[in-house]
Amino acid sequence: MSLMDHLNPIAHSVPESGIVEVVNHGRSREGLIALWVGEGDQPTPAFISDAASASLIRGETFYTWQRGIPNLRQELANYHSRHFGASFDANEFYVTVSGMQAIRIGLEAIVPAGSEVLYLSPAWPNFPAAVTITGSQPVPVLLEFTERGWSLDIGRLEASITPRTKAIFVNSPSNPTGWTASADDLKQILDLARRHGLWIMADEIYSRFHYAGGRAPSFFDIREEGDRILFVNSFSKNWAMTGWRMGWITAPPEMGQVLENLIQYATSGVPHFLQQGAAAALEHGDGFVDEQVERARQARDLFCDALLATNRVRLVKPDGAFYAFFAIDGIDDPRRAALDIVDSTAVGLAPGTAFGAGGSPFFRACFLRRLDQMTEAADRLQAFIADR
Repeated sequence: MSLMDHLNPIAHSVPESGIVEVVNHGRSREGLIALWVGEGDQPTPAFISDAASASLIRGETFYTWQRGIPNLRQELANYHSRHFGASFDANEFYVTVSGMQAIRIGLEAIVPAGSEVLYLSPAWPNFPAAVTITGSQPVPVLLEFTERGWSLDIGRLEASITPRTKAIFVNSPSNPTGWTASADDLKQILDLARRHGLWIMADEIYSRFHYAGGRAPSFFDIREEGDRILFVNSFSKNWAMTGWRMGWITAPPEMGQVLENLIQYATSGVPHFLQQGAAAALEHGDGFVDEQVERARQARDLFCDALLATNRVRLVKPDGAFYAFFAIDGIDDPRRAALDIVDSTAVGLAPGTAFGAGGSPFFRACFLRRLDQMTEAADRLQAFIADR
C-alpha cells in the first residue's frame, strides 16, 4: 500500500491545474510568448515597491493587525467610494494573502461542509477546486456562447438550485470568457438569491477592465442592507502585483470577528510592509490602472482582429477582463493542441479544458502585453492555423 492511499481523499482528488500542465511543459521554450496565465507583462510600478521598501527600512516587520493595517483598510474604503459611488467604511474590509485566500476564507465563513455552490462555467479552475477542498460540491451552470458572445440564462441558474445549495459564485467580468454581467443580470441574480436565501460571492477583480466605458456593473450598485453578499478581490491585476499575493474581502462589519479568526488561523495576517505597498497602490494608482486598461483595449483589438481574419476562429471580442477565449476550427482537444502549439510556435495558451464545463474546444490567451508581442503571437498563430 502506498503512502498516497493514506492521504485525505479530498486532497488526493484535487486535479492538477490544466493551465499549469501546459506552463510546465513549455516554460523553457526559446522565444516563448507566454499568454497562458492571467497577468500582464509590466512589473509592479515603483511608487508601490518604494512604499513597501520604505516600510521595511522603518522596521515594520513584526506581527500586525489580522484584519489589515488601519491605513490600508481606510484606503480600501476610499478607493471603493471613488469608484462605486457610495460611502464605504474601513470596517467593511479584511486584507488577505491573495484573492485566492479571500475565496477560501469566504467559503469557510458562509458555506457549511457538504453544501453545494453554483458557479458560472467556463470558470477560473481555482474556484471549484477551492469549493471541493473545503468539503462541498461545486455545481457548474453553463454560460451560452453564440455569435454575439457569452450570456447567462437565469432560468438555467435557478433550475440548478437544490436544498443543498448555499451560495452562488459570480465572476464578472469573467475569467476566461470576458462575459460581463449587465445591470439587469445582476439584479436577476440578486433577486434569485434573496428568494432562495442564498449567499452571493462576488468576484469583481476585473471590474476596471471594462471596454464599454467606465467600470463594469457591480453588486455594489444594487445591494441593500441585509443582503448576503461577500465580495472577494485582489491587488494582482489592476496594479501589476500578481507576485505580491495580496487580496481583500468586503463584508458586513458584523462578520468581522469571524473573518479575523479565519485569517488568524490560516496565515496570521499579511506582512506589514506589503500592506504599505498596497496602500500606496490604492492611494496613487488610479492613473496606472487607467493606462493598463487602455493597453489591454488596444491589444484586445489587435489580437482578436488578427485571429478573426483567418476565418477559422470562433471568437467574440470580450466586453471585460483581458482574455481572448477562442476556438479554432477542426480542433476538438485543446489540451493536446495547446501542448502542440507551444512546441511548434512558442506561443503559450491555456487550454479551455482547464476551465471546466463548456471550456472545450476553446483556448484562453491573456492579451495584457506589449503590442509588438501580441502582433508576433498573432502572426505565429495565424501561420499555425493556415498549416492545419
